[in-house]
Formats: sequence, structure tokens, C-alpha cells
Amino acid sequence: MQPIRKWQTLTSRMVFEHKWCRVRQDTVRLANQQLIDDYFVVVRPDVALVLAITPNQEVVFVRQYRHGVGEILLELPAGTFDPETESPEVAAERELQEETGYKAEHLVKLATLHDNPVKDTNQIHLFLAQNAFVFAEQNLDMTEAIEVVLIPVEELSGRIWNGEICVSGTIAALFLGLQFLKSSTPLGP
Repeated sequence: MQPIRKWQTLTSRMVFEHKWCRVRQDTVRLANQQLIDDYFVVVRPDVALVLAITPNQEVVFVRQYRHGVGEILLELPAGTFDPETESPEVAAERELQEETGYKAEHLVKLATLHDNPVKDTNQIHLFLAQNAFVFAEQNLDMTEAIEVVLIPVEELSGRIWNGEICVSGTIAALFLGLQFLKSSTPLGP
């Protein structure tokens, strides 16, 4: 078996550019020397996602409409940011406060994951926020209508299995965050 090699990008140009969506068309040479002249890549901003857990061992979720799939979904607070102007930690704190009104004394970075590496450029930065507490009112964007939902940690598995929690970044953060908590000393008092 031949070793896996990267594709060679021969040309690259933006074919669609809007403040909310950018699409790049690449001409690439595959490892087997075949040319593809229409490989489209969506250039997306990074995402900061927060698994916030209250002192009562409840996870802070948001329920909101997601137009891409046409569904109202239950997920962890998250939002996009530009890594050239804002750190993932600052974005995570901001999104948690804006979407839920919650805040936590400490954030722990759990992981940085590729969202959809086949066609998207962005990464998801996952954080754990322990001892989260209500700090302020929600400060929602024009397109956001968000219900804050607290779910006890012990109910999470059942809600994933029954399909109520079905967003991949949320499930990844829950898995990593709960594994982290099992293997370390909790933060705070």
C-alpha cells in the first residue's frame, strides 16, 4: 500500500464572498496525479463551544431553531469568532454570557476539533466551565431566540440515546468534559 499523501493545490480563488459565507474553488492534483478543477471549500470562522456545569451538577443548554436543518435543537452554547481578533477563551466566555446569562470563574480547554474537514476550514474549540452561575440577562443577536435549559448530568446519556441531544459538537464536548471530570479534581471551591 502506498503512503497517504496530501493533495497539491494548483490554483485557488474565492468564488463567493459575503460577510457570513465565503466559498473557495481549488484546482488540486490528487496523489494519483488526477486533476480536479472544481473542489469547493467553505471558508468558515472558528467556533467556541462551552460545556457549563452548575454547582447543582446541571448542564446549561440552549434550545434554538437551526435553519440549516429546519429543526429546533438542544445544544451547548456556542458561537463563531475570528481567531485573528479574539482568543477562543474570550469567545467562549462571551458566547456563554450572551446566549445564557451564565458565567464561570474558570474555563478549561478540552480540545480543538475539525468541524467538517472534507469541505470546511473551521475548527471547534471546546471548553469546560465548572460552577457556572447566572450573571446577567441574555444578550441575544437579532437572529437568536434562545431558551436556556438546565439538564442534570445523570440525564445526559439517555437524552443522547433518544435523539434529543443530536448535535455533534455538543456530544463531543459532553463526552470529553465528563471524561475530564471523572479523571481530575474539579475546579473552584
